[in-house]
Amino acid sequence: MHMTPLKAMMLASFFVPLAVGISNRAAAQELDLCGLQPTFFEDFKELKVSAWTMGDNRWIAHTPWAGDFGDAAFTDPGQDFPFTVNDSGLRIEARKDASGKWRGGLLASADPTGAGFTQMYGYFEAKMKMPVGPGTWPAFWLMESWPKGTPPGIAVEVDPIEFYGRAPNEYHAGYIVWDHIKNTHDGGGHVVKVPDGALSADFHTFGIEVTPELMTYYYDRQRVWRVPTPKEHTHPFLVLVNLALGSGWPIDKTPNPSFLDVAYVHVYERRPETCEATPPQK
Repeated sequence: MHMTPLKAMMLASFFVPLAVGISNRAAAQELDLCGLQPTFFEDFKELKVSAWTMGDNRWIAHTPWAGDFGDAAFTDPGQDFPFTVNDSGLRIEARKDASGKWRGGLLASADPTGAGFTQMYGYFEAKMKMPVGPGTWPAFWLMESWPKGTPPGIAVEVDPIEFYGRAPNEYHAGYIVWDHIKNTHDGGGHVVKVPDGALSADFHTFGIEVTPELMTYYYDRQRVWRVPTPKEHTHPFLVLVNLALGSGWPIDKTPNPSFLDVAYVHVYERRPETCEATPPQK
């Protein structure tokens, strides 16, 4: 998510069919809930967020590598903007400020020092309702945590969902391997087709299970894509949710304001020995 026009063009070349030749348990298409144990449960009954430092909070409002992106500047948390909490959970708002400039919001689960929540493997899921209108660019995604001051290296980004409001009948899932030493990148992507407008009409879940061997993407806990886990995945993931604008597409017809609603962000570890435990609820 942190190189906008370039990334948009790059991902367009990565939209490939579902990977084949990879075995799975009984060819099951539905998420196996057996043994999933919660490690991070954010239901947004309240919001603990600061601009840059985790402290006693659960989120910061910028990417920890200071790589904010898009055509709506990510804004420090303030009174009723860009984050509010209601009966449905979290609402992230994008709108024009008094000067006519767009502002939006992002949450990251770790800060520049690495403080906060990160996890190497497991199942990561968000339940969200997308904004309406062209130019909106919300996402739920994971990025490997490299604390500030560590040498530049290779980082893996995973995108359970990137939604482009100009195309309300689909969303994009993918991953990118960023090589900051050679200044190159590689990856793959998949377009998930949905009924026109469905993602803005109601809440849906978007998830990914990452194991040492495979990354499996889910929509409403049904498998939509599976690929081998990149061998470059060597650092734990932090979790990010944002409402950005643009990604190389015009925003002159973007509704002002626009909203991304997030019911929850949940993360689990898979522990097969606990299979008799109560499965996670949607």
